[in-house]
Amino acid sequence: MYYLLLVICYGISLLPLRVLYLLSDFFYVLVYHVFGYRRKVVFENLRQAFPNKSNAEITSIAKKYYRNLTDMMVETIKLLTMSKTELKKRFRCDLTVLHELYAQGKSCQLHLGHNFNWEWANLYCMQGVPFPFLVVYMPLTNKAADRLFRHFREKAGSVLLPANDMGNSIKPWLDKQYLIALVADQNPGNPRSCLWYPFLNKMTPFYKGPEMSAKRHNIPVVFVDIRKTKRGYYDAKLQLMFEEPAKEPAGKITETFVRFLENNIHEQPEVWVWSHRRWKHRYEDWVKEAAKG
Repeated sequence: MYYLLLVICYGISLLPLRVLYLLSDFFYVLVYHVFGYRRKVVFENLRQAFPNKSNAEITSIAKKYYRNLTDMMVETIKLLTMSKTELKKRFRCDLTVLHELYAQGKSCQLHLGHNFNWEWANLYCMQGVPFPFLVVYMPLTNKAADRLFRHFREKAGSVLLPANDMGNSIKPWLDKQYLIALVADQNPGNPRSCLWYPFLNKMTPFYKGPEMSAKRHNIPVVFVDIRKTKRGYYDAKLQLMFEEPAKEPAGKITETFVRFLENNIHEQPEVWVWSHRRWKHRYEDWVKEAAKG
């Protein structure tokens, strides 16, 4: 199955992006209008996040989101044959801060959210810095699909570290300089070992692993802000937020990222992934569990 998927995706990736966007338009109709993929989840999340917006505004954001979702599908496939020149034309980011950290002999953590298009961001950044580029990812349950996505990310040289075995997979790199990309808004599997913050009008758990690792090894933390300027074009900005994390109080790094991400979402809501069940865990349940000891 994996090789069949790879051949199909490779063939599709040979098409020009203008043709791929026509495919995306077709997929949008299927995903949103015909099958209604997670529409209930998307609308519930949007209404929670933006209680003051009208139904018309919520629907507009939802439709834009689904168009961006199907665009990302074809844009990710395009990575199989996309040239460095074309990527640099369509994705812009000043990587100066990363080169400066490398010259100082430091490693670096990149913290970003599920903002489109993080796949292009990973490849652009990996191709433009001297660091070994590590990417933490959550393995998919479908083995063929998981292998395919690993192929997308590894073909240009990224080193993938499974999130469910992060402790062991990072060990070979701890005595080296490295750059690690962490999509830091994942829904935690076990909220009892997380930090909780108000996020989009609801108490939300966030993994504390990224902060703990940064503080333990005093690794500078850079936040990534990705904006979609028009179809097929993105700008990203890197902000060095914590140069010496070991000096920061517990929770400061995570809370700062939460506020940073929330602000980005409010400014361009249609580029964040609304179809995942981010609020499966209830704060009230966690409080009761914590009270029991």
